[in-house]
Amino acid sequence: MAIRLADLTKRKRFGELLQEQGLVSEEELKTALDLQKETQEKIGKILVDLGYLSEKDMVVALSQHLQIPYLLDTDYPAVPVLEDTFSLRFMKQCKFVPVRFENNRLTVAMIDPLDSATLDSIQLFTGYEVQPLLGAESEILDMIEKYYGSAASTLGRIIEGIGEDVESLSEEVEDIEQLKDLASEAPVIRLVNLLISKAIEGRASDIHIEPFEKDLKVRYRIDGILHDVESPPKKLKAAVISRVKIMAKLNIAERRMPQDGRIKLKVLGREIDLRVSTLPTMYGESVVMRILDRSQGTVYDLTKLGFSGDHLEAVDRIISRPHGIFLVTGPTGSGKTTTLYGALSKINLPDKKIITIEDPVEYQIDGVNQIHVNPQIGLTFARGLRHIVRQDPDVIMVGEIRDLETAEIAIRAALTGHLVFSTLHTNDAPGAITRLVDMGAEDYLIVSSLLGVLAQRLVRVICSHCKVEVRPEPVLLQEIDFPLAPGEVVRFYEGGGCDKCARTGFMGRLGIFELLPVDDEIRKLTLANADTNSIKKKAVQLGMRTLRDDGWLKVKQGITALSEILRVTQDV
Repeated sequence: MAIRLADLTKRKRFGELLQEQGLVSEEELKTALDLQKETQEKIGKILVDLGYLSEKDMVVALSQHLQIPYLLDTDYPAVPVLEDTFSLRFMKQCKFVPVRFENNRLTVAMIDPLDSATLDSIQLFTGYEVQPLLGAESEILDMIEKYYGSAASTLGRIIEGIGEDVESLSEEVEDIEQLKDLASEAPVIRLVNLLISKAIEGRASDIHIEPFEKDLKVRYRIDGILHDVESPPKKLKAAVISRVKIMAKLNIAERRMPQDGRIKLKVLGREIDLRVSTLPTMYGESVVMRILDRSQGTVYDLTKLGFSGDHLEAVDRIISRPHGIFLVTGPTGSGKTTTLYGALSKINLPDKKIITIEDPVEYQIDGVNQIHVNPQIGLTFARGLRHIVRQDPDVIMVGEIRDLETAEIAIRAALTGHLVFSTLHTNDAPGAITRLVDMGAEDYLIVSSLLGVLAQRLVRVICSHCKVEVRPEPVLLQEIDFPLAPGEVVRFYEGGGCDKCARTGFMGRLGIFELLPVDDEIRKLTLANADTNSIKKKAVQLGMRTLRDDGWLKVKQGITALSEILRVTQDV
């Protein structure tokens, strides 16, 4: 498949084609072109390294530009092709990998199918006709490692290359100007962008960059569990952390106090918000980046959060009421805010004015007035809520009820005709009532305003690609009090672990829920100053399904595993 130089000169430049297709903006292209003058790398690779363009989109567009087919998922070889033919070094250096061999024709995936020198070398070495396909660099290198090498990751290779570029760095850089220059070096930019893009590609919700005495550790939180990934050398600590702080518009000279910031960027073709938090530790600043994907609007849909039919109907009834308080409880990271956003989206209609006060505002919802608390200037939940009520809202969301003042204003707002949503940190739904009483709220005001309490946890979903049936011991089922009706047959499943789920056996998360509607019986117990256990016992008698019972229901449905429910509900 020879391409004549005259044909290429007639075509538009690759960057112009990307801009025309809406894959990159004019500003992003200009930034990449400026960087190309320094690095002399191909414009597509620079755009991918900067996070402006996904590698897959780049390959598809380049295939169209060069009129050369690209490597499809169906082209991946199941086993190595022509083993012991090419050296590992040769394949890595020329960035190609054999993918198919049929009828004396060898098909190879390459990052540059116009590299005639490599094509000629392969043909001369093998004597076969060579057919090139365009491939993504990361996929080609991963296939080389998987079939012919030591399985080193793309991240490790890039870090190795960056380490060569910045060998002279020391761990601590005191001069601020030198630190700014260092954090703006192309290798450091590529490294930080790679850490972020790999986290997003791996479905991580958080990136943790943690300095320790002997190393710099990077971890991704995936489906609620932290996983170690290959980390930069410790000498890059100052450069990496400073780069993140510059991106978040934080003060890189301030290392003794915690700081918070935000980063907005386009990664893998998606609009991403990163909520950045820095914290000084013994060996430097610890950085955590919460990943918020603005392109995933379906996150607000209550039907996609794991509610069973009866729970969904009950929640719909509560959030359709004209006034009262609806509380969602659970520990940090249990999805409380996502559930409330889903509830707000459900009732976000033109005839309703909705105002939220949050710490911080995680996702922006069209048609909703959202306020970010700022205690440094005195804008607390209580003070903000007091002024929100004067704005004539129909629905108010308070990020969290942390003190008596906030609780009293929220109750007063509910009693004067407003629907109030908020969260509390309690282990279960009945505990929310006693928590409000312990704060000092009057019990008669609580029962007059509270509509319902929803407790929740997030459980990992079994990966559909490696789902296998298992048979737990009957003794175990008795010990954990798993509900089995006489003659009932339940199939239990676990994830075997595969490449799709990074060998964890799980992919994605859903909620398990405990919904306590506040009816007359619960009100009587509250006024009688009953404890949490008494309220819970009565609620179960009235039909409330506990968190663990809702978890068992999802185990019976084959959604999650027994071990996952036991892990998540061990505190209730």
